[in-house]
Amino acid sequence: MKDRQGDVRKLAFFALAAVLFLVLFYGLPDTFSHQAKLMTGIIVAGVVLWALEPVPIGLTALIILLAMLIFKVGDAAVVFSGFASPATYLIVAGMMLATAVNETALIRRMTYWILERWGGHAKGLLGSIIIIQQIQAFFIPSTAVRSALILPVSSMIIETTKAGPGSNLRKMIMLGVAFGGIISGTSVMTAAIGNILTVELLDRFADIQITYFQWFYYTLPLWIILVPSIWLMLLKVFPLPEEHRFFPEIQQEMASKMAALGPVSAPEIRSLLILLFIVVLWLSEPVHGMHPSLPALIGVVLMTLPKIGVAEWDKVVRINYNTVLVISITLSMGYAFADTGAAETISDYLSAGWFAGMLGNPLLSVIVVILLSQIFHKLISNVATAVVILVPILISVAQKGDIDPLAIGFTTGLTCLFGFMLIVESMPNLLAHSTGMITQKDFLKPGFFATLISVAATILVAATWWQWIGLV
Repeated sequence: MKDRQGDVRKLAFFALAAVLFLVLFYGLPDTFSHQAKLMTGIIVAGVVLWALEPVPIGLTALIILLAMLIFKVGDAAVVFSGFASPATYLIVAGMMLATAVNETALIRRMTYWILERWGGHAKGLLGSIIIIQQIQAFFIPSTAVRSALILPVSSMIIETTKAGPGSNLRKMIMLGVAFGGIISGTSVMTAAIGNILTVELLDRFADIQITYFQWFYYTLPLWIILVPSIWLMLLKVFPLPEEHRFFPEIQQEMASKMAALGPVSAPEIRSLLILLFIVVLWLSEPVHGMHPSLPALIGVVLMTLPKIGVAEWDKVVRINYNTVLVISITLSMGYAFADTGAAETISDYLSAGWFAGMLGNPLLSVIVVILLSQIFHKLISNVATAVVILVPILISVAQKGDIDPLAIGFTTGLTCLFGFMLIVESMPNLLAHSTGMITQKDFLKPGFFATLISVAATILVAATWWQWIGLV
């Protein structure tokens, strides 16, 4: 009976996507070209399927690809171009690097070491969970992987401290994993898919190149504000009684695990040296000019070479192809969305009147874009889709108004990273929720405060740091 109800629900979701496609195709005004109507309908139908997930996300991506080809929204070269993008190879290399590093005890050792020293009380425990993911951001280019690495340890902490269902300690720990994962992508360009897509889209549609170092330079003050602010907010939203604020058993457990790992091994040292070499190449991009995907691929080769490497190729190559399909086809969606004229037509509507007038003021334009991106992200849910739809539109609006598209496009992509309230807004939220230890309701209040913090902090940095360095 339940299986039948599930099948009916899935069919209803597909029917909803089909209806929305037809409504947009026949309902959009004639200012949209035939291909633009088709592409807009395909995107909206795809967003519905991604949000409701009647089938796996990779399968939905493949359905979108087939729809773009069958309806001939553009040349096949454009539709398949996402697979040839350097951004795709950067993400693939990032997943392979994470797998290779996981073949050593390096990440586990770092996690146990930090928790052993600061995990004995509530403030230090929450801070450790958040900080561990910020450190990992330099070496592991995936918010999902970073959160997945800290989740087993966090679950063990909940069991060790006997934090029962619905307890503030359990909520604080799991939201520390989720929110810590989200903000870990703020200042490291390779640390979040949205960042990589934003850089790619600015390059393609505005001929603006942002290096790894530039992204870090622009966003470091925001990162410095967000980390302690999110930490303090979670402590305030989930107050703990005095008897639940100290956990000597956590320190004992981490010390035991550190002892079990033994001394630092040669593969751990080689892994760390390779990771540091990759980061140095990323930071020195203005000198050598290599796209960030190239150092990442060099790292994969070094990690898997005999004698030098730390992992077997057969293990490293087993990556999640769902992610590859989603990112590649999402990029193709963005390119086709722009090439069919859909993005430009929508930007024509936005270029008139009060909206264009507000974008004429650099600081006000950033504030408007931050608020618009937050609302749009909550409607779209998928970060990558939100970025590839909204960034080209706002770049086009900026270009028509003779406004520098760098600040507009950059702010749009950055803001789409901060999805705190809904579990579908980010992979760290989904992973934390998938443990069954926290519900959607538990995200709402702290997620609302975290959203306010991220909006206020971004506006503050835009009004100060970004103006001082000439970004706005």
